Amino acid sequence: MPIIRKLEDLNSNYPNPVITLGNFDGVHLGHQALFDLVKKRAAEIGGTSMVLTFEPHPIRVINKNKLLPLITLNEQKMELIESSGIDVIICLDFTPETARIEAEDFVRRFLVESIGVKLIIIGYDFRFGFQGRGNRDLLIEMGRQYGFSVETFGAQYNSNQQIISSTLVRELITAGEVEKAPALLGRHYRVTGQVVRGRDRGGKMLGFPTANLKVIDELIPKTGVYAVKVIHNDACYNGVANIGFNPTFGDVGLSVEVHCFDFDSDIYDQTLKVDFQARIRDEKKFSGPGELKEQIEKDCRLARGILEKSSEE
Repeated sequence: MPIIRKLEDLNSNYPNPVITLGNFDGVHLGHQALFDLVKKRAAEIGGTSMVLTFEPHPIRVINKNKLLPLITLNEQKMELIESSGIDVIICLDFTPETARIEAEDFVRRFLVESIGVKLIIIGYDFRFGFQGRGNRDLLIEMGRQYGFSVETFGAQYNSNQQIISSTLVRELITAGEVEKAPALLGRHYRVTGQVVRGRDRGGKMLGFPTANLKVIDELIPKTGVYAVKVIHNDACYNGVANIGFNPTFGDVGLSVEVHCFDFDSDIYDQTLKVDFQARIRDEKKFSGPGELKEQIEKDCRLARGILEKSSEE
């Protein structure tokens, strides 16, 4: 599936484009349901299903002072959209110049002249163009002029009747409630990192060798200990992860460490993907290495039970 980075690269003949537009951070279940509708409508008219998104996230350009940790960095976002079965992804650079494009000009230049859109499907709260002046009513009005239709996709809810949103996902992950993520994402929350050298305490001092990760993701779960599944070279291992400041040893700076069960390989400089299954406990300061080792043994037993149970479900 092509990922188009520039509108001038839309040189293929994509019949009857059906498109949705947005940031799609997290590619959560609401986004996935929207993509399914785009595919369905495209199939009904013998058309092409498309997603148009931007990189970086527009808020990074429009309001640089607003701290918004992304749920999915762009590479993972592209992979997730691609796995949804959409025909074409258009991922355009978002610049200060892009932010100043009036809504009418955006529709005319991007959607009509470059894409030749036949149907636009938007989320219930979608706004676009300079200062967010573009909305559903404007699209409908311009659709009459340029010959495209507009359909609105309503909010999607989880089992607790909460609207599935990127904001809710961020709140839950930040609070450490990772076990609730699948009901919003359709998958467990994942962070990816490169294994770097740590302080060599895990194996030598405590008997639990750990992989210290230089994490590339922005959204890190709350400090504490978690039951996790770790993916390395397409193989999956059960384990525990500790996110925190290692108060027992007085360390400075946040660290992410992973201990994989039944695993003994040199993986320095290699990439691990960590899927957070459940939070076990808060981080705490122990009297010394001996007490910490006892607690790690308890954490591992509890994590094994959680992971074995989840595998049976």
